[in-house]
Amino acid sequence: MMVYPKVSIIILNWNGLEDTIECLESLKKITYPNYEVIVVDNGSEGNDVEVLRERFGDYIHIIENDKNYGFAEGNNIGMRYALERGTDYIFLLNNDTVVDSMFLNEGIKAAQADPAIGIVGGKIYYYNEPNLIFSVGGKINVWTGRAPFIGWGKIDHGQFEEIREVDYVSGCALLIKQDMIKKIGLLNSEYFCYSEDAEWCIKARRVEYKVICVPKAKLWHKIASTATRSKLYLYYVTRNRFLLMRRNFSRLQFFSSSLFFFMTYFPFITFVNIYRRDLPSIKIFYKAIYDGIMQSLIFMAK
Repeated sequence: MMVYPKVSIIILNWNGLEDTIECLESLKKITYPNYEVIVVDNGSEGNDVEVLRERFGDYIHIIENDKNYGFAEGNNIGMRYALERGTDYIFLLNNDTVVDSMFLNEGIKAAQADPAIGIVGGKIYYYNEPNLIFSVGGKINVWTGRAPFIGWGKIDHGQFEEIREVDYVSGCALLIKQDMIKKIGLLNSEYFCYSEDAEWCIKARRVEYKVICVPKAKLWHKIASTATRSKLYLYYVTRNRFLLMRRNFSRLQFFSSSLFFFMTYFPFITFVNIYRRDLPSIKIFYKAIYDGIMQSLIFMAK
C-alpha cells in the first residue's frame, strides 16, 4: 500500500502575486492527499497577503516577513514553522511554477523506495514552451566551477525517463526529507539567493545520501528573460559562485575553478557589457567578484 507521509509545501512570495496565485491553483489540482501549503511573504510592497488570504482562505497558511530575507532565509523561516509542527518532507516550490497533478505522488513514491535518498527533484520544463526541458538535475565540475543543468534546452522526446542520481537539483522544486534537514541544517542564508540549493545537495551527498531526479514528477517554470539580465541576478550569481567553490571545494579545486572563471566568464561578461555600454553592470560584476573573493579568503582563514 502507498504510504502518504506529510509534506509541507513552502512557497516564497515577493511582489509576485499573479504568479503565486497560478502556482496555488495548480497545487489545488494535485492528487496527493497529505500536504499543507505555507506561503511565506518576503516583505511584498503591495497587498499580496490580503489578496491571497481572501482568495485561498484556510487552504494556505501565510507567514508575513517584515522585509525581504532572500530565497535562503525566507524559505528557512517557512521550514522552521513546518518542522516545529511536525512534518515528514519539505517541498520548496518557486511561486513562478505550475505543477503536474501527480508531481508529489511520483516524488514521494521514489523517495520512500530507498532510505538512502535524501533529496528529490523533478523534470522541469519551460512554462512558455511546455515540451522544452529546463532541467532534469545538474552536474557540478569541481575543477571548473561549472554546474550545468542536465537536459537544458532539449525537446523532450522521452530521452530522460529514468530516475537518476544527480549532483544537485534546482531549488525551484526541491523535495527533502525532514531527517535530512536535521543532519545538514537549513539553507545557508549567507548566499541570500542562488547557489544555496546546490550547496544543500552537496552537503546531502557528503553524508552519503542520494540526490535524485524523478522525471515523472513534472512541473513548468516561468524563467523570465529579464531576470537573467537583472542587476540582482548578476551580483549574486557571480559572488555566490566563489562562495560555493570555496566552501565546498578543496583549495586546489578552488584555485582551478577560479582560474577557469577568469579565463572564460570574466572576459566574456566584461566584453558583453562594454558592447552594450552598460557601465553599471560592469561595476556590479566587478564588485561581486571582489566580494566573493574577499569572503572566500575570510572563510579560508577560519
